[in-house]
Amino acid sequence: QQPSTSTSSTSSTSSSNTAAPARTAGGQRRAQATGSMGEPSAVAAPAAPEEAKDLTSKDYYFDSYAHFGIHEEMLKDEVRTKSYMRSIVQNRHLFKDKVVLDVGCGTGILSMFAAKAGAKKVYAVDFSGIAEQAKEIVKTNGFGDTIEVIRGKVEEVELGCGEGGVDIIISEWMGYFLLYESMLDSVLEARDKWLNKETGIMMPDKATMYITGIEDAQYKEEKLHFWDSVYGFDMSCIKEMAFTEPLVETVDNEAVMTNACKLVEFDVATMKREEVDFTADFEIEAIRDDYCHAFLVYFDIEFSKCHTKVFFSTGAHAPYTHWKQTVFYLRDDLTVRHGEVIRGRIATKQNKGNKRDLDIVLNYEFDGEHAKTKRESHYRLR
Repeated sequence: QQPSTSTSSTSSTSSSNTAAPARTAGGQRRAQATGSMGEPSAVAAPAAPEEAKDLTSKDYYFDSYAHFGIHEEMLKDEVRTKSYMRSIVQNRHLFKDKVVLDVGCGTGILSMFAAKAGAKKVYAVDFSGIAEQAKEIVKTNGFGDTIEVIRGKVEEVELGCGEGGVDIIISEWMGYFLLYESMLDSVLEARDKWLNKETGIMMPDKATMYITGIEDAQYKEEKLHFWDSVYGFDMSCIKEMAFTEPLVETVDNEAVMTNACKLVEFDVATMKREEVDFTADFEIEAIRDDYCHAFLVYFDIEFSKCHTKVFFSTGAHAPYTHWKQTVFYLRDDLTVRHGEVIRGRIATKQNKGNKRDLDIVLNYEFDGEHAKTKRESHYRLR
């Protein structure tokens, strides 16, 4: 099925078939390291009480990246890591003798790819404690003269090249639902300050979000309707809470029962920061007679400046990535005939209290042969 295209507006307005971990609730890729089966792995020791009292949610976000487990998960995601490797190492003509900025460098893997591709200088920036290990990794692998690891927030650091002195910005900024954690804000700020405005390149530079409908009766029963009767007790108040939290899940492609509709496409090289919050209308058409229990959102990433296009998808149809898919369960179970259309609108905004969380409003309506409904649902990805 080829994706259809939505009408969208902004608020200011090679791959490895790695076994998929178990489903996990909420947006915890970065805020919590996960082990191979989706369970929390050991995390860095918490701050002492006198230190913790001054920490904000943003501090905990960066602290979670100090632990190696979360980097292990991302490095072992071969779709992710090999896509970056191909886009850099196989495009030496872009990197030779260039100045590169790696935003959120983590272990320094992308910076080392850039140095290997011939970059004359790489600034690797990360506010997390993992930057200390990155310094050692860079030195151990013989790139100490080329890569300068800087521990700090990219919005605050100073680079020796001066403003506008960076030729290429590389960053793995994508979160669950693409936008969870709002690291894109930092990348765009770095772009506006450091990237050469005439010839500068962003890698990756294209990100596109899609929505589909899925049949998922069994898991919806296990995860949500479970609360209706827990050992004979009514705990449905928790069910109401559970409905508001999207689930980050690995969904079988056979569960997808509509075509895909494009919600929004971001051009990271040209977009404005206020466009990160967006509103998009969508129409999805059933590809068979089935029930629609939830909407599924995924994203595609493209490195369009490469000699040959490098691209990967996080959809249910594609090889597994650690981003999985984001599922929004519906309060209605829609009985849908082949060819019938579900129409809706999705609006996404950063949470006012913590911009790394997302507030999402989904409006949808369906007028089918066996079911009719119109509803507005509110979700928070945190």
